[in-house]
Amino acid sequence: MAQLAVNVDHVATLRQARGVDYPDPAAAAVLVELAGADGVVIHLREDRRHINERDARVIRQLVRTKLILEMAPSRAMLEMAKEIAPHQATLVPETREEITTEGGLDLLANRDTVAGAIEFLHAAGIKASLFVDPEPEQMRAAAELSADVVELHTGAFCEARGEDQAKTEMARIARAAREAHSLGLTVHAGHGIGYTDIRDFSGIPEIAEFSIGHSIVSRAVLVGMDRAVREMLALVRGL
Repeated sequence: MAQLAVNVDHVATLRQARGVDYPDPAAAAVLVELAGADGVVIHLREDRRHINERDARVIRQLVRTKLILEMAPSRAMLEMAKEIAPHQATLVPETREEITTEGGLDLLANRDTVAGAIEFLHAAGIKASLFVDPEPEQMRAAAELSADVVELHTGAFCEARGEDQAKTEMARIARAAREAHSLGLTVHAGHGIGYTDIRDFSGIPEIAEFSIGHSIVSRAVLVGMDRAVREMLALVRGL
């Protein structure tokens, strides 16, 4: 049965839009767990545009399920991960101009950097996850680098225009999930997944966990966090 980890970054985005101290992503993390989610995700960016150090430290103290810290594989962020001590750190590419993460981390082009980051995380007792595009060569590279988890970037599928493109992208995800699983990697998936397209993942049993944020926080604005999480959780459990 697949699990659900909820990203609370966009609660912080709403806070930052007004420059005030509410809504508090730490409070959202508590509500997410109370609603039954299997984990909480935060992305501590180098420019601190939404989640900040205070958020990360407080949320780490509050979370009782699993805290996943998304981060760039930089030395400064690795030191921050060592301090925060999440259950898992997911290495992602990061640029200052992007609104959200725009693609997977290229393990072939960044092999040495990623290898050093994974070694650092393992020494700190933190599981290492890699956010990658659903390509076989990225799965093989992840296994060679001794990653624990790969999170498949699902953005191309979720943003597909037309049924044919959607089928093509879903086939890529399915192939990558099978490849990663066969290599002994735990498979997660995330980016852009909503309440309607989550059902399309039902034929990929290799995906052990979905990381979903924006669609849940957006729905929570209208119906409340508890209901938004429970509705998505029911869909994930039903896959």
